[in-house]
Amino acid sequence: MVDLASHGVGVALLLGQLLAGDIWRSAFLDRASPLGAGTARQTDHKGASDAEGRQDMSFSISTLLTRNLNHVFGENDQKRRRAAIDAIFTEDCVFYEPGGGIYRGRDEIDRVAGAIRATHPDFRYQPIARPEEVGNGGRVQWVEGRPGEAPAHAGTDFIISRDGRIAAVYLFFDKLP
Repeated sequence: MVDLASHGVGVALLLGQLLAGDIWRSAFLDRASPLGAGTARQTDHKGASDAEGRQDMSFSISTLLTRNLNHVFGENDQKRRRAAIDAIFTEDCVFYEPGGGIYRGRDEIDRVAGAIRATHPDFRYQPIARPEEVGNGGRVQWVEGRPGEAPAHAGTDFIISRDGRIAAVYLFFDKLP
C-alpha cells in the first residue's frame, strides 16, 4: 500500500479532486488492478471511450429515474423505447417487480415494458414528488392514468446506478394518494 501522505498528497485533496471530477474511476481501476483486470476502459471526463471510439453517456440519478418513467415504461413507440433502454441501462441490468418478476438484460426490459405499455397505451406517468438521490441509488414516486381522469395506479421506482446508467430497477406499488 502506498502512503500518499509521504508523497505529499493529502487525502482531503484527493477526495476533493475525485468529487470535482478531476480524477476518474479509470485512474483507480486500471488493467493491473484485480478489480479492473480486463474490464476497465479509459474514458475521459467528456465520456469519450478510446476503447470503442464512441460516446458513452453518463446520466444523473434524477435523469435516469425520469427517463425510465417516461421514455421506457411510458413510451408506446418500440424504436424510441429501445433507444432509451440502450442509452440509460447497463447491459447486465435487472428489473424487479412486485410478485417476484425478475427481468435481466436490456432485451427483457424492452419486452416487459412493451407488454405493460400494451395493456394501457393511453395512460401517462406523472411524478408526484421530485426524484430523490442517495449515494448510487434514487427513487421517484408516481401515479399513472388517463389524462384528465383520476390516477389508476401509484408506485415508486427505486434504482441503483452504475457508471451513470441504471443497473437495477425495483418497482413498488403504492396506495393511491
